[in-house]
Amino acid sequence: MSKAKHFHFIGICGTAMGSTALALRMQGHTITGSDNAVYPPMSTLLEEQGITLMSGYKAENPPADADVYVVGNAISRGNVEVEELLVRKAPLESMAELLKRHVIQGKRSFVVTGTHGKTTTSSILTWLFENAGREPGYMIGGVPENFTVGARFNDSPHFVIEGDEYDTAFFDKRSKFLHYLPECAIVNNVEFDHADIFKDLDEIILAFQRMTLQVPRNGLVLINGDCANSLQVKAKCPAPTRTVGTGSDCEDRIVITAAKPESTEFTINGVPFTLPMIGEFNVRNAAMAICAARFGGLNDEEIRAGLLTFKGVFRRQTERGEKNGIKVIDDFGHHPTAIRETLKGLRQRYPGQRLWAVFEPRSNTSRRKVLQNELVEALKVADGCVIAAVNAIEKVPVELRLDPEQVAREVTASGRECYYEPSTEAIIARLKAQTRPGDVSIVFSNGGFDGLHGKLLERL
Repeated sequence: MSKAKHFHFIGICGTAMGSTALALRMQGHTITGSDNAVYPPMSTLLEEQGITLMSGYKAENPPADADVYVVGNAISRGNVEVEELLVRKAPLESMAELLKRHVIQGKRSFVVTGTHGKTTTSSILTWLFENAGREPGYMIGGVPENFTVGARFNDSPHFVIEGDEYDTAFFDKRSKFLHYLPECAIVNNVEFDHADIFKDLDEIILAFQRMTLQVPRNGLVLINGDCANSLQVKAKCPAPTRTVGTGSDCEDRIVITAAKPESTEFTINGVPFTLPMIGEFNVRNAAMAICAARFGGLNDEEIRAGLLTFKGVFRRQTERGEKNGIKVIDDFGHHPTAIRETLKGLRQRYPGQRLWAVFEPRSNTSRRKVLQNELVEALKVADGCVIAAVNAIEKVPVELRLDPEQVAREVTASGRECYYEPSTEAIIARLKAQTRPGDVSIVFSNGGFDGLHGKLLERL
């Protein structure tokens, strides 16, 4: 963008909205915004950059002279600012459409999609370009440890974006990633998720197929060759594709050659790489990033150097501390597959130590029983586990709700200790009673979980 504009954000304190607002401000644009929940750290970051924040939604908040009014995907009809802007016939845009029109157009767009691994893969790819001096623009839905902010918009021809299949806005029910103009698209994996907006797996596969329809004939789609659902996406893709995976029929075949507590060595078609992370799932993420970086013009020496200095992503197997010999790990995992693979990876980091999984059913899918059997199987990977009460259970119809007590009974019946505890205090009491020095407690939640991590470290 050459001409400075005025953007007003409705719902500015969400992670993605706030990161976008900050990146636009750093380009010299005027930014204002409102939110029901204006509090640190996001409010502090925004105000430090000269962004005017308004607490609470009011009809008079949207400035009359703004060029674009950005509506977050958590905002619905009935919001007083939306209603006022519709009366004014003002130009409303979703954040995804803003990125397409004002940031991505004309660039080499690398879109990282999939049910799992999007944040880690996009963070690795962005760092590979950065470390090699390409200074990419990027938009990542988490906090990469190699960067101070989650988004950066600049004049680089390279732009990396985490592509979510969730819907775009109340007025645009298409998946967000349909706006991102991919030249290179990564399909990490495809599973059922977002049960609040997708009826079944077929609808999700269709969304991914539609995303790949936008990749040009000189582009590339990287497909998980070990995932049957991803291969269904490949079958309908008109652009060039390459399969990446551990299977012998994958075009870019991964072979893990050494698994150490702090790193993993692997090859892609015989070419060696070292990743300072654990678990096969992170190797798969890195392999996708490597193949995309090659497409983006990096050579293998540049890629190796970038991998070795990658620091990870906040809230992805993040060690929060240790008390009386018991470690507490924070992880964003909320889908059964992510929980299972994270636990398997942590066995690599903590060999011979007992793993205790603590899970909060908080996401729209995990609050429902649709993946209850898969959750049971995932929790069996731990040595012991505690499952919390379903967050905001009143938002889920009774007949669709996850039954955490049944989950605990089934895991226990398999020979693993598993307890349902309905409160934070009860969870802490249970872990105090059951854990011992040398154990590792992994807290899985896509929210704050009532500050459980810190409380555990105080009380263990």
